[in-house]
Amino acid sequence: MGDARDHSDLAASEECPPPVRVTAIASLTPLEELDVDPFLVDSRSQYAMCARWAAERGYVVTRELLVRGLRPDHCALWTDVEAGLVDVFVAPSRRVLERALASVDEFTAECARRGVRVETVGHAEPSYNAEMKAHVHRRLSMPTAGYDGR
Repeated sequence: MGDARDHSDLAASEECPPPVRVTAIASLTPLEELDVDPFLVDSRSQYAMCARWAAERGYVVTRELLVRGLRPDHCALWTDVEAGLVDVFVAPSRRVLERALASVDEFTAECARRGVRVETVGHAEPSYNAEMKAHVHRRLSMPTAGYDGR
């Protein structure tokens, strides 16, 4: 009733390529700016946007950076790249990159030089009503009181 075949060599030759590894960049923006620019303050939403973008492409977020005005030559950006652990940097938008990095142009030039892509998600930022702003405020202002934002 048919013949049994050994597929072990076939399976080894058809290994899946490793997933694309992503570092998500979010802006570190003070809570005092919540009323003016809630999305830049809400790093959790920024990371979630990057994670959805990565998942839609079958990529894996391996690192999250929360920074403000970081120099393009700072080791926090390049340690994982030099170790071969990052293929792509992603941020929700150019606006987030402009807040997170001291110079987006210098950063993208350095990424090109190192062979690492820089992407922005490009989706619309969420609109924040008073309730959403209050939720972000509670989460960020009470982290040591056991409140986890849920």
